[in-house]
Amino acid sequence: MGKVKDEQLFSLLRNFLLIYLPNQRHASSNTVKAYRTAWNQLLKYIAGQKKIPMMSVTFGMIRYEMVVAYLDWLSEEKGVGPATRNNRLAAIRAFITYASACRPEYISLSSELAAIKIQKKERFREVDYMSEAAVKALFAAPDTRTKMGLRDQFLMIFLYDTGARIQEALDVKICDLRIDKTPTVTLHGKGGKIRVVPLMKDTVQHLDNYMGAFHKGESAFSTEWLFYVERKGSRSAMCDDTARLRIQKYAELARETCPDVPERVHPHLWRHTRAMHLYQHGMDLTMISQWLGHKQVETTLIYAYADTEAKRKAIEKAMGAGLADAESVNYTVSDEDKE
Repeated sequence: MGKVKDEQLFSLLRNFLLIYLPNQRHASSNTVKAYRTAWNQLLKYIAGQKKIPMMSVTFGMIRYEMVVAYLDWLSEEKGVGPATRNNRLAAIRAFITYASACRPEYISLSSELAAIKIQKKERFREVDYMSEAAVKALFAAPDTRTKMGLRDQFLMIFLYDTGARIQEALDVKICDLRIDKTPTVTLHGKGGKIRVVPLMKDTVQHLDNYMGAFHKGESAFSTEWLFYVERKGSRSAMCDDTARLRIQKYAELARETCPDVPERVHPHLWRHTRAMHLYQHGMDLTMISQWLGHKQVETTLIYAYADTEAKRKAIEKAMGAGLADAESVNYTVSDEDKE
């Protein structure tokens, strides 16, 4: 590792992440992690643009133009939505505000970044989701004769069945599971919110196989992580990067037999996919909203909109270009008359 060129930048960043956020702001571990991710990504981006090692990035390189270019790169190259872009910007601003409070010479930089506009969210954005055929192909991709294949298959099944965010799934401990007449799992969501989600019969059968391989003889009250990695005899919770890499690996395998499998399959795609399938099979949006842990039903309307858009595109494809020149009409999405 090279020598740090701007010790003040990295010293302030360290104090911001390790002391200020958790101890003074009492930010959650997920918030700290999100801020760390944002800054790690920004520093890597600047280093790439300047063609220098990340440790050579200085405060002087963090300017309005560079941050805007980074945010545009997120939107255009990484394909993130307005919410993620805005969260990254908030993380950048928060640290610079902290730095300017510690060192007045950075107040002008804080003012510069305050001029960057928040990207407006579309009322209904496009939702990516997988077909049921793609889901089956992905479930079949791991070699379940191996322990790792068994674990990876169950992780995907668990994400799909529960609709959990990836961190919610990786935070599950054995004591969060209740396997009785109505099997459930307790998920610990954003802002410390808790919700109980039912587990389907097939998922419980896969869970039994998984527990036999990874938690044999473990007490139902155990605080062991459900999904873990083991190194040198020590267990720790699986990290989301590991989950992303494993899932993407199976996406590439599954696409060889099922062209429906998207090129990029990330953990959150399972959540969108499950919600969309439930909606398409007639589940009420209010119930889906509660199941997903959304604060407002309004958030869940994206699935109704996406389903309507998919139907519209299918009709256009079936009808050909004959209606291409016809006058466009506005339509509204409604859930009142589902069959």
